[in-house]
Amino acid sequence: MLHQLICPTLVSFVVALLVIYFAHRYGFFIDSPNEDKPQRFHLDSTPRAGGIGIVIALLCLLATPFGIKIFPAAFLAFFSGILEDFHKTLSAKLRLVLQTVTVAFAIWYTHTVVTYLGLNITLPYWGGVIFTIFAIVGMMNAINMIDGFNGLASGTVLLILFSLAIVSYQHHDSNLLSVIVITIGAIFGFFILVFPKGKIFLGDGGAYLLGFLVAIIGITLANKYETVSPWYILTLFIYPVWEVIFSIIRKKSIGLSPLTPDRYHLHMLVFRQVTHSNPLTALLILLCLLPFTLAATYYAHCSLCNLFLAILFIICYTALYWYLYKKDKYISSES
Repeated sequence: MLHQLICPTLVSFVVALLVIYFAHRYGFFIDSPNEDKPQRFHLDSTPRAGGIGIVIALLCLLATPFGIKIFPAAFLAFFSGILEDFHKTLSAKLRLVLQTVTVAFAIWYTHTVVTYLGLNITLPYWGGVIFTIFAIVGMMNAINMIDGFNGLASGTVLLILFSLAIVSYQHHDSNLLSVIVITIGAIFGFFILVFPKGKIFLGDGGAYLLGFLVAIIGITLANKYETVSPWYILTLFIYPVWEVIFSIIRKKSIGLSPLTPDRYHLHMLVFRQVTHSNPLTALLILLCLLPFTLAATYYAHCSLCNLFLAILFIICYTALYWYLYKKDKYISSES
């Protein structure tokens, strides 16, 4: 099991170093701090192709039975984003179409469909297919949305994967556990370079890849074991999921398109009003997520417990958001 962690970690780390070198040398995948984007919080020109090292390290998945099934779709998820990282010309609608096709292929190839939602709620098969596509595509974009500071998105995914690894181990599922450990290694090799210094970013390709992987692994775990609550999976994902839902509601309420980027996501407010530091912003949010992740893992078989945890997180998130938002607006008006 240890080699399944070390090998992808080294591959991901070395490939990321090579990407950094060649990106700076030839100007590929460079994210410039001078570009006028509201989500920009870095000061140096930085490659946004960290997903390349991760996806190459994930070739180790081909040595596992379940890994063989999910790697082709994982690569397509990565490909749907790396095109944007390279060309920066794909529309949001086209990316959404590519993601939907990718996920539809994945659930057909792996036979992973959510039909039981817990609390005695069951969907018909066709409804489960639609729900599963929606959930995985949503998670891909949710991870991309929180990818704003050094290690925030990848750190969130690592927390989720550690929890899934514990529950897989409890069920003696060595096949799924191997896939999770390999994925942790592939992401950790990247994480070393992004936190705290931000030498390379995930990019859309990396973010979509990570969102796809945790979604398909989480759904598979809940599907295989009736004792694992689907609400446990939701609670693990609650931060990126609620970030998307809250952002859509917030933007629609002021007449903005949900696809329009702005400077008012929670991590941006935490940066401006609390930490004033890129890596500290990611660290603070990850530390806040940790108790929810640990509690969800402990109560992985209790739907009501995880429903309570999800609601508690939403309340805490929303209260903190509006406090920081009002403070931000007040300071802006004063200056």
